[in-house]
Amino acid sequence: MGAILQDIRRARCGDAAKIAEAHDASWRQAYGGMLPYRALDRMISRRGEEWWKQAIGRSTTILVAEVADQIAGYATLGSNRVSSLAPDGEIFEIYLRPEYQGIGLGTGLFLDARRELRRRRLNGTIVWVLAENCQAISFYENAGGKQIAEGHEIFDGKKIVKTAYGWK
Repeated sequence: MGAILQDIRRARCGDAAKIAEAHDASWRQAYGGMLPYRALDRMISRRGEEWWKQAIGRSTTILVAEVADQIAGYATLGSNRVSSLAPDGEIFEIYLRPEYQGIGLGTGLFLDARRELRRRRLNGTIVWVLAENCQAISFYENAGGKQIAEGHEIFDGKKIVKTAYGWK
């Protein structure tokens, strides 16, 4: 098997439909069985092509991992939203389509997201992950992340615990 050629770059307006597809596939794979089905379906359906066009148009920092003209995954990032936690930067989302997981694309996307935060002079990085998401927890721990906080959200009456991982 040959090497997978990838490009990690800032999202462009023309990427919106492909990002929406990657979002749908990755969220269904990541959260199916963890979140109540109706809540998950509502969250995914709110973020279609138009939502992504608006996010890109608002200058939201979105990186995409592109493989053979397909958006294999994406990351969104910016300033940490929880002022009581030390890291200045936050990776709000980082997701890969299921068929691109486990082959190093996520690591490349994660490292590029952290570089972009540093370029913006945001020191340290935080990410939030659902406590039941063992695959993501393993990824962040393997990347050197340390648990720094815990919180929860309610989805259709179900309390979901989440953990913050941080890097200096």
